[in-house]
Amino acid sequence: MRSISNESKTKIVLIDGQQLFREGIKRILNCEETFEVLAEGKDGVEAIELADHYKPDVVIMDINMPKTNGVEATRNLISKYPNIKVIILSIHDDETYVIHALQSGAFGYLLKEMDTKKLIEAVKAVAKGESYLHPRVTHKLITAYRRLSSAAARKKEFQQPPVRLPLHLLSRRESEVLQLLADGKSNRSLAETLYISEKTVKGHVYSILRKMDVNDRTQAVIKAIKNGWVEVR
Repeated sequence: MRSISNESKTKIVLIDGQQLFREGIKRILNCEETFEVLAEGKDGVEAIELADHYKPDVVIMDINMPKTNGVEATRNLISKYPNIKVIILSIHDDETYVIHALQSGAFGYLLKEMDTKKLIEAVKAVAKGESYLHPRVTHKLITAYRRLSSAAARKKEFQQPPVRLPLHLLSRRESEVLQLLADGKSNRSLAETLYISEKTVKGHVYSILRKMDVNDRTQAVIKAIKNGWVEVR
């Protein structure tokens, strides 16, 4: 049987915070003669460093990682290396995670419960420039689209008065953070919701307090409610 040359193999880098999980994925991929796992990393920072060194065809990236999450890391990676294809691995099948992952430039989205066959299919498809979504994720996206279509139809029948955003004070991102503060979100929850780091969240909160001339987030929320800048929900 003719062996596959290294030049024709799909070069892969694995990024996941759990070493045992990485090793399991690596064993599966290395059993496929058209794949070659070049390196492994544990976070988004290492993803960039390994891409710099190995120039892989495909990066398989966990969505929940320290320092830089998978969505932000994918965005940074694609910005620097547009030809690298990213597959996001996740325990989340919520359509919000999927949409953010795809918007960041990912070509694939797999759930960590996937079987060996689906993983191999996904890598082969993405390496060819095709998209690949876990079947359950696809169903969720279709359901979400139908729900949004129904909501849009209902909105025509009843228009709620819009919230007056403090655009004269805050950026659009800061306005989003302010609304989430009003919803009672912690810094960690804010980071997960907006797919940014906690350090970035703290920077936004500091900027909001400074621009609104208040001492803490409670005062910011109260002032925002009084001025109609946030929804009370």
